[in-house]
Amino acid sequence: MQLKKITPEFPWLSSLLIAPFFLWGTAMVAMKGVIPNTTPLFLAGVRLLPAGVLVLLVARVMGRPQPKSWLAWLWIGLFALVDGALFQGFLATGLVKTGAGLGSVMIDSQPLTVALLCGLLFGEIIGIWGWLGLGIGLVGISLIGVPDELIFGLFQGDSLTWEFNWQQLFQSGELLMLLASLSMAVGTVMIRWVTRYADPVIATGWHMILGGLPLFVLSGIWENQQWVHLDLSGWLALAYSTIFGSAIAYGLFFYFASRRNLTSLSALTFLTPVFALLFGNLFLSEVLTPLQSIGVCLTLVSIYLINQREQISNKLQLMKKGIGNSSEIANEATV
Repeated sequence: MQLKKITPEFPWLSSLLIAPFFLWGTAMVAMKGVIPNTTPLFLAGVRLLPAGVLVLLVARVMGRPQPKSWLAWLWIGLFALVDGALFQGFLATGLVKTGAGLGSVMIDSQPLTVALLCGLLFGEIIGIWGWLGLGIGLVGISLIGVPDELIFGLFQGDSLTWEFNWQQLFQSGELLMLLASLSMAVGTVMIRWVTRYADPVIATGWHMILGGLPLFVLSGIWENQQWVHLDLSGWLALAYSTIFGSAIAYGLFFYFASRRNLTSLSALTFLTPVFALLFGNLFLSEVLTPLQSIGVCLTLVSIYLINQREQISNKLQLMKKGIGNSSEIANEATV
């Protein structure tokens, strides 16, 4: 069964489509700055549970209905496990062992998984332009985050450099980031089932609370001195990651995910490392290399191709029909 593309109830909400990815990118910068002074599971819990409380408070003011059936709570619980506890746990733990740029690359490869799952489960048509855009996007974020020496070593045929760098990659947390990416992709697809039984905003809030609880429990068992070394700037960074990077960003994203084409929406995830790099340069003095600059350009091209794939295909078909009609007219004139 093919799900129709649904637009938001209010046209002005379309202008907010970019907001979750801007907030996630800047939250990555905030997390990178504060994580040396805290612990990963505690950080993951702080990003979820308080944000969930905020979302539920706003939902109550908006008059959103609470879940009423056991199926609703079952799907919210599964959603909390996958997109809450697993995603944030893998993300925060992987961020300790890898850089923000390469970590963003690993996480933001999830639109390809979303596209595949939506094609299989929902019949969403990707098309040749969508696949081309996804491929260009993966190349773009790879140029943004993969170390330059690994790329140059590959093209120069330096097998020792290639082997060393791949060993270094898999020992430094990238697998955790890939698991975070897979968790986010599955969570993005799951929202379609969740919203059959529960309001999307309410489900987002509860999945944050239920997903944050086990992270705090595990942090209490395995970690110590979670907040001893945090100063005012650290608490402000945590507050930004919680309020803007989680509550607002997740609320908007899953609202749109329940109402729009998931392949097109998830493709905007490619913007997250772009914002992370730009604000990392501003606040953490991270500098873009020439390859990363090319990656940013390719990322923007990929977003355009994926989100305009239907329009591009339709225009090409009209052009072909126009050329075909012109040829028929010319042949009739010759005869």
